[in-house]
Amino acid sequence: MSEKFDYKIALKNIPHKPGVYQYWDSENELIYIGKAKDLRNRVGSYFNQDNNVNGKTKVLVSKIRKITFTIVDTEVDAWLLENSMIKKHQPRYNVMLKDDKTYPWIIIKNENYPRIFWTRRIVKDGSKYLGPYASVSMMHNILGLIKETYPLRTCNLALSRENINKGKFKVCLEYQLGNCKGPCQNYQTEDDYDNSIEEIKDILNGKIGAVLRRLKGEMDAAVAEYNYELAHRLKRKFDLLENYQSKSTIVNSSITDVDVFSIASEEKIAFVNFLKVMNGTIIQTQTIELKKRLDESDEELLTLAISEFRSRYNSDSKEIIVPFDIDLEDHAGIKFTVPKLGEKRKLLDLSQKNVQFFKKEKIDQYEKLNPEIRTERLLTQMMKDLRMNRLPRHIECFDNSNFQGKYPVSAIVVFRDGKPFKKDYRHFHVKTVEGPNDFATMEEAVHRRYRRMLDEGTELPQLIIIDGGKGQLSSAMHSLKLLGIDKQVTVIGIAKRLEELYYPNDQYPMYLDKKSETLKVIQHLRDEAHRFGITFHRKIRDKGTLATELELIKGIGKTTAEKLLKYFKSVKKIREANEEMLLEVVNLKQAKAILEYFAEV
Repeated sequence: MSEKFDYKIALKNIPHKPGVYQYWDSENELIYIGKAKDLRNRVGSYFNQDNNVNGKTKVLVSKIRKITFTIVDTEVDAWLLENSMIKKHQPRYNVMLKDDKTYPWIIIKNENYPRIFWTRRIVKDGSKYLGPYASVSMMHNILGLIKETYPLRTCNLALSRENINKGKFKVCLEYQLGNCKGPCQNYQTEDDYDNSIEEIKDILNGKIGAVLRRLKGEMDAAVAEYNYELAHRLKRKFDLLENYQSKSTIVNSSITDVDVFSIASEEKIAFVNFLKVMNGTIIQTQTIELKKRLDESDEELLTLAISEFRSRYNSDSKEIIVPFDIDLEDHAGIKFTVPKLGEKRKLLDLSQKNVQFFKKEKIDQYEKLNPEIRTERLLTQMMKDLRMNRLPRHIECFDNSNFQGKYPVSAIVVFRDGKPFKKDYRHFHVKTVEGPNDFATMEEAVHRRYRRMLDEGTELPQLIIIDGGKGQLSSAMHSLKLLGIDKQVTVIGIAKRLEELYYPNDQYPMYLDKKSETLKVIQHLRDEAHRFGITFHRKIRDKGTLATELELIKGIGKTTAEKLLKYFKSVKKIREANEEMLLEVVNLKQAKAILEYFAEV
């Protein structure tokens, strides 16, 4: 097969019809399957370089050497066919559905007097399978209800009419305990047994209301005929089912048959939750993980998952609740609903809570196994949230401190890969600013910091955070412009009161979600800079205050006071020192003056 592929010739043979297309490589291997409501337009879009901005898609296109397609009647048919073909062939560039579990099913065995039990193996023997059940506890709760409400056989005897009539079987302990009505000895008719099976099918399909109505009618008839024993047994069954229904019902029972879907997406993976609702009761639920191959959109991923779930659960619901509009024409009577209010909105919210919980749980598992995954995800999220074009692997944050205009200092903390890197923390004694001028202090600190980095050839940070509002941010930008690096880094200011983020030259602040990981990292930086700055500032302030007190002693100047503090560490130790100890730092005259001063104080 030629390495050169002329897509224009291939496009001429592709019609403007709905269908499924397949891409093949030079080894004649199927590498991608997709659906389209217009095959020619969709296939042609892959070869339009203006639209092909995604690197992975470009790689896919470069490997295409043959295109085949299948025409169908409607877009919905294409949607269903795409799903079945992907599952069968699992092409390299299609979304991978990660679902390595074998979920259990409830089976109604194809036999006389059918048994009901759970299994993980599906055998095509005519038996009816209901499920699968992603929640094993939910499945066991349902089986427990059935066992308590309907006495059914659990043995595997061949209960043919002929064998029963010949008297081949004897009732077992289950009959004596009341867990079975003894069909093996004709103590229970086949019609009575089958009626129980039909009611159980309704319960498994979420139609408990219909079963309750039938039981109510039978109770009333039994009471009318003065058959109070039968009425009591029916009442007990009615109460069990009603209690189960009250625990299961989560929305208005008028929502009779809908499928609910929601999605939570990350850079390389996505999660989709499915809820099957019948008569206001969730009868099936599951969340799956999808591994992206070509940076597929949420809409593409959701449509694929919807098809997969409906196939897996044999759902034929005519209404599908989704979080956003799905671009599928309304064929086969399927209606897509994006609810804004009411009971259906509550269902969608419930599904979204489930998918977000599942996503967090899975990501936590991955990140515990490989912490680098969390770092990359966090930095990628920060890059998106802060409108950056590079990952913020190196972040620096500035904070200023002063005491009534005295002892101004500036602190810088450094985060690398989202974590404090204390080795690179720095602080500055402000040299050029007189009085309480926070803006000028910020301007000096920023200029000195990055002047030195440029002189030493040190790599600049990707993100600079200024603790303060527009004024401090403008002062920082002035220094960065003087140094000619204002275009090389992203700079933001954070105002304390409302956690407002300011960008240079932006009139209005940006607000991040209070639970955002990006905001939490910025707050951590800001708080760490404040802590580091305050600690240093107190040390300088205390030294300055104590030195001033020592200067009150006759013959002790500023330089001598600082020497004494450096040697003795505190005024208390100077007060407690004897003449011999003081002579290690000062002369005899100064030592006597110090001893006299503290003797009078």
